[in-house]
Order: sequence, then C-alpha cells, then structure tokens
Amino acid sequence: MTAGAEWIATGAFVLGVAAGLLLRRYAAAPRELGDDEAPERAHEIPVDDRFDALVRALPLGVVMLDRNLRVRFANRAAAAIFGFERARVRNSHLIAAIPSIDLEHRAQAALRGERDASPFVVSGKNVNRSYAVSVSAMSAPAGEGDEPPEITGVLLLAEDQTEVLALERARQEFLTNVSHELRTPLSSVKLMLETVIESADDEARQLFLPQALGQVDRLTALVQRLLEQARVESGDLVLTITELDLEDVARPIVAAFQPQAAANGVNLELRVLRPAILEADEQRLSQVFVNLIDNALRYTPENGSVIVSLDVQDGHAAIRVSDTGIGIPYKDLPYVFQRFYVVDRSRGRRVSGAGLGLSIVKQIVEAHGGSVEVESTLGSGTTFTARVPVVPP
Repeated sequence: MTAGAEWIATGAFVLGVAAGLLLRRYAAAPRELGDDEAPERAHEIPVDDRFDALVRALPLGVVMLDRNLRVRFANRAAAAIFGFERARVRNSHLIAAIPSIDLEHRAQAALRGERDASPFVVSGKNVNRSYAVSVSAMSAPAGEGDEPPEITGVLLLAEDQTEVLALERARQEFLTNVSHELRTPLSSVKLMLETVIESADDEARQLFLPQALGQVDRLTALVQRLLEQARVESGDLVLTITELDLEDVARPIVAAFQPQAAANGVNLELRVLRPAILEADEQRLSQVFVNLIDNALRYTPENGSVIVSLDVQDGHAAIRVSDTGIGIPYKDLPYVFQRFYVVDRSRGRRVSGAGLGLSIVKQIVEAHGGSVEVESTLGSGTTFTARVPVVPP
C-alpha cells in the first residue's frame, strides 16, 4: 500500500466513526451537513461545529451516503474533484452525483459489511488529475453484548494521486530504460568476448577487444550517472570552488567528442565569444559539458552540426550547446529536465538513454546558483543554455 493509500485508510477510519454518528443525527435533516444556508429545522439538529469545520478544511474530498446510497453530505473538495454542485446532488443517488459503476458497486459492498481498503483511481472533472477513492462503511458505536455495530451509511474519501502516479510511471520507465541500457552493451560484450575466445585469429582480437572496452566504458558511464543522480538527490552534492577559465574546461571535452562526431558525420565546434573567468567546481562543470554535448550528438543527423559557445552576460557565464538535430516536440519541452524522462525513442536518436543526463545538468547548474533552459523547434534543432554566476553564491 502506498503512503497515500495508508493516509486515506487512516482518514477513513477516523472520519467513519464520527460520520456514522452524525449521519444518524442528520438523517431527518432536509439539508446537507456543512451547507452554507441556514437550516430550516435548526432547533432539531444538534450541530458539531468542530467536526463541521474539520471536514470543510480537509484537502480530501469527503462524501457521506446513507444506507440508500443517497448523498447526505459532500464537502467543497469533493464537489471540485467530481464536478458536481453540492446543492443539486443533495439527497440524490450516488450514481447521479458520481457516474461510476465501480464506485456504486464498492459502496453496495461496504453496506454489506465487505471490507476493501484498497483505493482505486478515477479521473476527476479536470482530466489532468487522478484521484484515489477509498470506500468504507460508517458505523454507529457497538451495541451491548456481541452485537456488531450498525452500519449507518458509506463514507467516500478522494485524494489527489496525480503526482504519486506520475512518480510511479517514472519509476517503471526508469527500470525499463536502465534495463535496456544495461542489457544492450552487456550482450555486445558477451558476443565479442565469445568471438575472441573461439577464434585464434589476432585480427579478431584487434577488432573486437577495443569495441568491448568501449561498451564497458558505456556501462561505467551509466553507473556513474546513476550514482551521481542518487548523490544529488540525497543532498550530498558538494562543490569544490576554484577559479577557472571556462574555455580550459570546455576545450578538452570538445576534443574528446571529436572522434564520435566525425564518425557520425557531424561537425562539432567550440566558439569562445568572450572569455569567462569564474569561480566554480571544475569537475561538475565538466559534467555539464559532457552531458549537453553527448545529448546533442545523439539527436543530430549526419551532415549536421553541434556548436558549443561560451560567453559572459549580465554577470553570468553562459554555456550554449546548439545543434541542427531533429528538435524536441513542444509537448516534451517542460519535462526534459525531469529525471528519468525520455523523449519518444522512435524519433531516431542513435543511442537511447536513461533520462538522467539533463536532470544532472540542471542539478549541478542550480547548485552553482545558476539556471538552465531549452529552446527547440521540431525539425530545426535545439539549444540548451546554462548560466552560472561568475561569483559563486
């Protein structure tokens, strides 16, 4: 059970006891509990102001049903979640207020005393949000002897689970991506080594051993990124600040990527518009260059170009990596810096990734007190710009 589900279950237990009593006391009332209008029979209705205020303030959606599954109470959060007007659904059947067959079946099961603590997800009025709904019976206090408590109605609790579900999807995608990233080079290394072992030809060794080493380097880089991401998120990212020339950091990295760029038929170039002398962590900034250049080369087709430019603007060292690649769809732009987010793999990138590189770039740049942004036009290329203060915060 997720943390959200446990919280809903606890809330259902606490509210269920109190709501069971109140539903019986309000059974003859012509109005909804917590309604804003003055009650027509206020002298007959004992009002628990504290409970009323508690339910009003809850971020959870709360709906109370009587034994006939008619709505006796719904707070404002529930009305917003399910998209109904509280005055209109009062005393209406559950299915009229919330058109969900599954929800009605669960409510009927709760009246029969069947327990099902697992919440299920429904879409609210806003299609971009998802809610976990818990259904539980409301009971009056147990009678004397061994008689079971009387079931007085049903309590529905709805909690926004959009972020939880997004994290779960990210986790599943991460496992899929990392499994793919590990399996491909491992299979290649295994095949190459088997070929070398079975062949007595020196030519086979000269051909396959360097390739096997290259795949091992790829695996090492992936593991390093995973460790780096874990270090960043645990708060263990420590910066070692020294004075450095940004060109001295960028030039050897660009040179190291030249063979890969040449093999792909891509022109890779470093341009220094203005010298950038700053105080920063050289190793971390090296990671920024590596991840941005590597990302650009993955998406840039043959005969394209990747330009790395350095500049100083408004007290910030500006690192720009521009490519003439396939670009990023507009819908993906807000998410490219999220960890584990991978743009559609069918878009023709040469080598898939685990969705960690850009997330690490963002974490490192922000740790320096800077910012990073992306501009892209589908089919025309992408530009990533990282700005780091010349003087560290």
